[in-house]
Amino acid sequence: MLKTIISMFKSKDIRNRILFTLAMLFIFRFGAAITVPGVDISTMTNAKSNSLFEMINLLGGGGLEQLSVFALGVGPYITASIIIQLLSMDVIPALTELAKGGATGKKQIDKYTRYLAVVLGFFQASTLIYGFSRAYPGLLVEGDGWASILYISTVLTGGSMFLLWIGDRISMKGIGNGISMIIAAGIIARLPHQMITAWETVVDTSSSSATFNGILGFAGYILCYLLIIVFVVFMQTAERKIPIQYTSSTVTTRKKDMTYLPLKINSASVIPVIFASSLMVAPLSIVKMITSADWVNTLEYFLGLQTPVSLVIYVVLTILFTFFYTQMQVDPSKIAENLGKSGTYIPGIRPGSETKEYINKVLNRITVLGALGLAFIAVLPHALPLFTSLPASMGIGGTGIIIVVGVAMETVKQIQGRMTQKSYRGFLQR
Repeated sequence: MLKTIISMFKSKDIRNRILFTLAMLFIFRFGAAITVPGVDISTMTNAKSNSLFEMINLLGGGGLEQLSVFALGVGPYITASIIIQLLSMDVIPALTELAKGGATGKKQIDKYTRYLAVVLGFFQASTLIYGFSRAYPGLLVEGDGWASILYISTVLTGGSMFLLWIGDRISMKGIGNGISMIIAAGIIARLPHQMITAWETVVDTSSSSATFNGILGFAGYILCYLLIIVFVVFMQTAERKIPIQYTSSTVTTRKKDMTYLPLKINSASVIPVIFASSLMVAPLSIVKMITSADWVNTLEYFLGLQTPVSLVIYVVLTILFTFFYTQMQVDPSKIAENLGKSGTYIPGIRPGSETKEYINKVLNRITVLGALGLAFIAVLPHALPLFTSLPASMGIGGTGIIIVVGVAMETVKQIQGRMTQKSYRGFLQR
């Protein structure tokens, strides 16, 4: 590990990319500490109990906690990307053609995605500020008129688009995927506060024995956190390797030289969790903004993520969305077609429809494991406060840890790829 780190900083290109990425992330964290003009965040005393608030705050890198200029984060762009991707699946023929049009088509789709992100960002900002102004009187210093709401919404939308620009610069001149790096940086920045809160909650300094027991409890908490990280890493890297063979091969391929078609257990990543949580908490939060009728409590019982019934619904939705998004990401018919074009086949399986059915069957089986693992990680921080004495602030797992682990693994792979590329260049230049 130490040798790898030294090699990273010996390479001028990788060193410059890392420093550029750190500089961009510093700008992001600096902006996340600047509150939007015209608001008094001291009135938002109970905002963190809102599930929708927590989700937007997660995608915004923690900026919504103090209503910073980067409060929306890159959430509008992520939502727009998902919508455009869904519409490209034979829903809008023009988008479908662009999706199949190679690099030029993808560039045009990305342009449409950014236009939609601006619209969604402004709508989301207006809705949030309007709802917050009603829930927390005195939040808007200049009054809760539409002029103040539209002004703050414009600032928030501009901040979100500026973050998107920073993400693009990181992707081009830095290390890793810029959008993912911004989200992960915001989550990691909140980790010290979470650990301090856990320490203050668990460790009782009233006596030496209580302090010792508290330290043991905190050590157990850290151990559980590390085990969850290991489980997420395993879930992100686990894959089912289907052996494939070339039709031109005239001899039996040895097992160690066999070529494989890898299918990941969790092909959908964290998207199903975002889908499921948004589908549950967004309607509830909107209804709470509109009315305070008694039937809202009934709705909260089923959608609030604070009761066993709502958690069961959350798990079911996560599993369903995992299967749905996996089918979007991995197309068995296209894989079977590509195998046929490249002159490869699965031993014992006929090319064509049988190959498609076999891949689809294997994909569904491994997705069951991926969906259950994803649902377990997602529901864990909500379930622990219900069935244990741990407070919600000490929740282990959740969407954030999946995002951070995924981003860290992809970044490491990219750095290793660049180091390998540099080694090949050095070898050829000798």
